[in-house]
Amino acid sequence: MPDTNPSAAAATTLPLANLTVLDLTLARAGPTCVRHLADWGANVIRVEPPGSGGEEISGDRHGFDFQNLHRNKRAIMLDLKSPDGHALFMKLVAKADVIVENMRANVKHRLKIAWEDVHAVNPRLVYGSISGFGQDGPYAARAGVDQIAQGLGGLMSITGEPGRGPMRVGIPIDDLVSGSLLAFGIMTALYERERTGVGRWVHTSLLETQVFMLDFQAARWLMAGEVAGQAGNDHPTGIPTGVFPTSDGHINIAASGPRLFTRFAETIGKPEWLQIPEWQTGKGRSDHRKEINAAIAEITKTKPSEYWIELFETAGIPCGPINTIDKVFADPQVKHLGLATPMQHPMLGTKMVVASALNMTGVPKAVRSPTPDPGEHTDAILRSLGLGEAEIADLRAKGAVK
Repeated sequence: MPDTNPSAAAATTLPLANLTVLDLTLARAGPTCVRHLADWGANVIRVEPPGSGGEEISGDRHGFDFQNLHRNKRAIMLDLKSPDGHALFMKLVAKADVIVENMRANVKHRLKIAWEDVHAVNPRLVYGSISGFGQDGPYAARAGVDQIAQGLGGLMSITGEPGRGPMRVGIPIDDLVSGSLLAFGIMTALYERERTGVGRWVHTSLLETQVFMLDFQAARWLMAGEVAGQAGNDHPTGIPTGVFPTSDGHINIAASGPRLFTRFAETIGKPEWLQIPEWQTGKGRSDHRKEINAAIAEITKTKPSEYWIELFETAGIPCGPINTIDKVFADPQVKHLGLATPMQHPMLGTKMVVASALNMTGVPKAVRSPTPDPGEHTDAILRSLGLGEAEIADLRAKGAVK
């Protein structure tokens, strides 16, 4: 598909510059997936219904959340419910490489843009989907959001302090990881397409992602029959690992395992701890977690965080501060890694957004283009399909595009 994107020249050397992606996503999980593809050079066309303005769960279009999610894209407003709008979408499908959507299953079937509909038009297309609970099964029709999946998938039962009730994680972790997993799945299908010439439908769900993220806690049940509970700031199995008070705040210390615990006891000035029989094994330290943590806290609270971090780092004991978000972005290592990156917006000016966490030798990570306004690139995209000005005006008059 010819690309009239003004930032296209800057993207031509990026790894995904040869891919065209149709973005039908809403909320956060789907946009997170597409953001990975857009950041690495894909020609992403965000398809939005006329009149939507793009405001969703991620807030006002010019607000921090929406702007952070949708950079490096173009936008077209297209009414998929109208015959003309649907026909235009299928023209885009014929030349696209990837579609990403996170609608309820019945919606994409009702709009006739489901996998079987688009695969018939473009067999090379890779179709990526995120749902709440899976594309089929007893929960397939349910609406799914991050916190619901955190609860159903067990995460809230192991998060927080014992006896305080279930606790959600402080970020939409299920949305973010499911989007990242789908991006990986799409790239896997594209890699296979190089060999077969045929695309696949790749899909995951918030529930599948959440169970996957339980990881060792899930294996703990599946293999050992142990149901994990809440452990607060303590690591559930590696003791001592947790949050400890200092004279000016708190720090994290991770000193589990026989070698680290030995080094830790000697560094903190308590070699006699190594002679306590109950503290000499991992199980013993786990059984005496409260006692050990209290003993450590009595010492760490006597000096400031910086003192302990320097001491433990010198001794090779993992430790670190507990930063508020403003302090995160003031941290010298975070600055060095460039995790806040500028985006030039015609209305908002220069704004900082969160950079990709991936690094690739010789490939820049700068934001090429800001989050687009609704329908900002409609005319340019329609021209790339071969439509003339009269045809575009007629489609606007019919309400098929905006």
